[in-house]
Amino acid sequence: MTASLVGKYVWAVGVIAWFVIRYPYARKARRTATVRSHGWSRERILLAVAGLGLFVIPVLWLASGWPAALNYDLNYAAVTVGAALYGLSLWLFRRSHKDLGRQWSASLEIRESHQIVRAGVYRLIRHPMYASFWLWALAQAFLLPNAMAALSGLVAIAILFFTRIDFEERMLTEAFGDDYRAYMRETKRIIPGIY
Repeated sequence: MTASLVGKYVWAVGVIAWFVIRYPYARKARRTATVRSHGWSRERILLAVAGLGLFVIPVLWLASGWPAALNYDLNYAAVTVGAALYGLSLWLFRRSHKDLGRQWSASLEIRESHQIVRAGVYRLIRHPMYASFWLWALAQAFLLPNAMAALSGLVAIAILFFTRIDFEERMLTEAFGDDYRAYMRETKRIIPGIY
């Protein structure tokens, strides 16, 4: 089996694992009332962009081979790095859902009885779910042997993250005031001790 084929399989298994991880938390979160929701139209567009780059474009390439001119061969070192990044991404993705519990939401919402979570991975970084998406996008770049499919995730996550992060932190500051400002001083956004 070639490294390129292994990379495709690892990517596909990771996507399935992502859905398996998210499903039970999404079901639980639906049972918790939303107190405040922000920018739902903008949220739909940003989530669609993320889905396009992390799922639709790679699946389109896997199913059709288009654009074949951007294909290249992978080596096992790249696949190993990609698999390790994907594993870390999935662990962080699951951990952030578990730590948030019913407060999790795919869009920007404040839930009933919402509190700032400072436990688990949230004691190190404020936005571990975004960090998991960045890791997924990096893994995709190492696992898919097509420039468009490989890099689409990084472009999509950059658009999502840099369009959304300031707005999200303003929303949380409005909801929690000085408590969230103190949490921001104690933690970094997505890379412990750096950013």
